[in-house]
Amino acid sequence: MRGVTPAGDALRRFGEELARQGAAQVGGSFTGLREADALIRTSPEAFLLGVLFTQGIPAERAWAAPYLLRQRLGHLDLQKLARDTGEVAAAFVMPPALHRFVHTVPGWIVDAARRLIAEYGGSASAIWPSGSHVLDVTRRLLAFQGIGEKKAAMTVEILMRHFGVPLTGAEFGNVAYDVHVRRVFLRAGLVAEDSATAVRDAAQAACPASPGTLDLAAWLVGRQWCRPRDPRCDECRLGAVCPRWTSLGVKGVGVAGRVPMSAPALLEGSKEQP
Repeated sequence: MRGVTPAGDALRRFGEELARQGAAQVGGSFTGLREADALIRTSPEAFLLGVLFTQGIPAERAWAAPYLLRQRLGHLDLQKLARDTGEVAAAFVMPPALHRFVHTVPGWIVDAARRLIAEYGGSASAIWPSGSHVLDVTRRLLAFQGIGEKKAAMTVEILMRHFGVPLTGAEFGNVAYDVHVRRVFLRAGLVAEDSATAVRDAAQAACPASPGTLDLAAWLVGRQWCRPRDPRCDECRLGAVCPRWTSLGVKGVGVAGRVPMSAPALLEGSKEQP
């Protein structure tokens, strides 16, 4: 494990700045759509469904998906989601498709609804009650189909940073092993290898009191400036202290290639449906 580097210190300061702002997952917003953001912020169940959607598609589109699903179904009632599996599946394939993985994510939604009803009294907020330990919340999240270590780490950090949920054990938090985060950690010299263990250890070294503080900061740096191609080092928050090892990259599931449909475009397409 490497010691604290100037780039790691700068990343920590950026993360602390975002925490003071109570930043959402894309920074100032979740989706860029007022109505969709409002649903995520006022409904713990919609927030949890948004977490399930955050895989293989742009973040804005993923977080807008619970709102779009409600539009297509006319509800987000957990009892109906748990029971009407065919309607949920049909809502996903209605053009434009609600997600890249139209045959997988509907099952996650149905499973989540059933689990919330059976284990949490129909309230997602019961997964993360005030005063819960980070590791306990992580364990509960991991029991849901479609949530792995990466999504669980992201969720815990959003709960504390944006929603102000007072969880204990922040020192046990983690950064999501996301393609953007990995690229930034490599290029900024925080890690010498692309592995989940190396990234976790580097986050703990840079911010031992709350390693997850680096999560959104690294994700935003990777998405906005430290791009796979044509990185904008001179504009980057880490540019003055980063070694700029831009020849390094990572392999993983991302959204490169065809320009993905944005959340506003998807919403507009959804409105055209009867």
